[in-house]
Amino acid sequence: MANFSQLWQTISMIDLAGIAFHIDRQGAQPIFAQVYEAIRGRIVQGLLPEGARLPPSRSLAVELGLSRSTINAAYEQLVAEGYVAGRQGAGYFVRPMGEVELAAPAERERAAPGRESRERAADAPFEPPKPLRPGVPDMRLFPYAQWARQVARAARASPEALVATADPFGDPELRAAISEHIAEWRGVVADPARIIVTAGSGDALEICIRTLAGRGERIGLEDPGYEPLRNFVSSLGLTPAWLDVDSEGARPPEGRGQPPGMVVLTPSHQFPLGGAMSPARRGAFLAWADAHEAWIVEDDYDSEFRYSGRPIPAMTGLDGGARTIYVGGFSKVFSTSLRIGYLVVPERLIDQAAATLRRFGVKASIAPQRPLAGFMEGGEFYRHIRRVRRIYNDRRRTLVDALARALGSDERIVDHQAGMLIRLDLPGHVDDRAIVRDAAALGLGPMALSAFYAGPTAARGLILGFCAFTDAEIADATPILAEVVNRHLRG
Repeated sequence: MANFSQLWQTISMIDLAGIAFHIDRQGAQPIFAQVYEAIRGRIVQGLLPEGARLPPSRSLAVELGLSRSTINAAYEQLVAEGYVAGRQGAGYFVRPMGEVELAAPAERERAAPGRESRERAADAPFEPPKPLRPGVPDMRLFPYAQWARQVARAARASPEALVATADPFGDPELRAAISEHIAEWRGVVADPARIIVTAGSGDALEICIRTLAGRGERIGLEDPGYEPLRNFVSSLGLTPAWLDVDSEGARPPEGRGQPPGMVVLTPSHQFPLGGAMSPARRGAFLAWADAHEAWIVEDDYDSEFRYSGRPIPAMTGLDGGARTIYVGGFSKVFSTSLRIGYLVVPERLIDQAAATLRRFGVKASIAPQRPLAGFMEGGEFYRHIRRVRRIYNDRRRTLVDALARALGSDERIVDHQAGMLIRLDLPGHVDDRAIVRDAAALGLGPMALSAFYAGPTAARGLILGFCAFTDAEIADATPILAEVVNRHLRG
């Protein structure tokens, strides 16, 4: 009896809709990957024919005694690799095998069965964000197995690189990899000697501000803009010069008096309004900086996620680095936990930036830098970006469509088809912060647009995220949010 009981707890078997599942709950392979492999195997063998509908995730989760998120993770891996297609409101269906062969071949490379599936460790420990929280990547998509291999490779080849570096600017191999990355993806040509590895983009912004601004000086900040940056500027005794944001992006400083010595901009995807800065406005800022010998700090925090049209070149690439300082990071596109970002400084600021690091210390952890360099050099980083960008784009469309249905209209939805958020505009009399409080009480995580404005005059709306949530999670959360919004609209 003891052996039978142990076996029962270890192995679950079920045959549902022609799919045989053998779930080994104590095995090394993540549970979601076992579900994925069972379905994929049946598709490849032709036992699930073209057009066959997979069991609803909720039903399959109940039958297998698993969480619905585990089933959704398996289904989305099948979608990502082209084996099935999701139809809004109808479920998941097997695609023609001809389409499977054409779908994302780079993402479906396999050295052995199960290799690719294990990169999505849905059962890896992490704290999931509240549904619809903006600006958060899905850590269930993190390529854990590939990352582990890079860590092991770095430990074998140069274990000292995981614990120390002689250069305060960071690991030389990572800086070289970043140099190639931003040249190819963002049009920014920079020698690795000009690149500083930081503890995320926030640390990079702090280095810029400490290097270029002193107590009492003015610094241009977008309004609305990133609240932690606003708070940091105030903590240093600096005076914000607020830059209004319209449909073309932030507007250059105007008026009399001493102009700010630097401005911080998000030209590729403004936060929190969304949208990209127009070419004319970019040119106006570059001309302003040149005329006043001021500096532009370009925060390019999620520029890899553009779902329509050609990528917009970085502002720094247009300037050649003469008056711009480029800030990038990996938290949004790769991992929130590694806390790795980077800074590209003009050559004439290298000594000043080095002095700032000596004065305030280096915050960037050295341990992940060499593995990240290998991850980028081997092409795995780019495969990961392409894969999650496709998945995030599908989730973006799911959220936009679900919101339009739940609200009965799409006229309030602002979707720039880029970045990690969409905006839901609200009338000026509606208290968006009260909506956020009510939504939080129901387990949701939207953010109030008005909270990002510096002054009392603020637009009202909600900032919503889609990247970290499956289609099913978005479909479950959207009607709840819509009910809260409609209640406040009715007053």
